[in-house]
Amino acid sequence: MSVLLIPIALALDAFGVSLSLGFSNKYKFKQLMTFCLSFSFFQFLFSFIGGIFGDLVNSYVLAIPKVFGGIVILIVGILMLKEAFSKSQEEEDEEIGKRKLFNNLYITLGISVSIDALVVGFTAYNSYSLGVIFLNTILVGVVTLIICLFAILLSTYLKKVNLISKYADFLGGVILILFGIKMIFS
Repeated sequence: MSVLLIPIALALDAFGVSLSLGFSNKYKFKQLMTFCLSFSFFQFLFSFIGGIFGDLVNSYVLAIPKVFGGIVILIVGILMLKEAFSKSQEEEDEEIGKRKLFNNLYITLGISVSIDALVVGFTAYNSYSLGVIFLNTILVGVVTLIICLFAILLSTYLKKVNLISKYADFLGGVILILFGIKMIFS
């Protein structure tokens, strides 16, 4: 059971972001699945890299990427909140076409929610053999995928509730902003 605690803890940020993306009316189911795959891949990759290079990095350097990831999620949350107040879908689509903040939001958000996996890899997995690091980090990716899929399915179900559906983009933006602030200041 203790082997699952680290992967579950790491997946909670991805769960929150997946939930908020699922509340958004902007993404289709296939796109949401791509976000889930991105989050699980980067959780695996970053914890694996951290496990391999953990002895080479000191704790002072680790604070910088965490703040950066929090800022990215905060910006995406603010943009999502702004879209919640948009007048029409046509205006929203036109604005998204003009505004290319990130070339690939899947990669950007995947990296942003996975910074903590890099930190955990540096600290928790660095004293193990390569095989053990690989198995532990595969578990991180699989648990993240399962938890993100659950978040998407939960948000899909909750959007059927009339009140939540009406304010889904607003709720998703607020969740992302809170996660961004948490990442910046924790």
